[in-house]
Amino acid sequence: MNEFNPQQGFHSYYVYIITNRYRSTFYIGMTNNIKLRLNQHNENIETGNKTFASKYNIEFLVYYEKFVWVEEAIAREKQLKKWRREKKLDLIRSFNPKFEFLNHHF
Repeated sequence: MNEFNPQQGFHSYYVYIITNRYRSTFYIGMTNNIKLRLNQHNENIETGNKTFASKYNIEFLVYYEKFVWVEEAIAREKQLKKWRREKKLDLIRSFNPKFEFLNHHF
């Protein structure tokens, strides 16, 4: 007989913002494995893959939000991508006042 597993079916999804070392260009993305995704961004830079993030050397995490439902994460990603730059900067500063790189959290 199968027992109910409260962990079954629960996942973590992240909406994240990464930047370059000068904090001048930003990329907003969504993933279910933020550590892997950050590594992929870094690998794209190292290998010269032609992506927006690699073109501008965007690899440093400055903001993230965690979600249980993928639909909510997708909706939030779309919402943030429509925001003006200043509003995105305000969001980052509200979460990360010193604008530190947060990659070591993952």
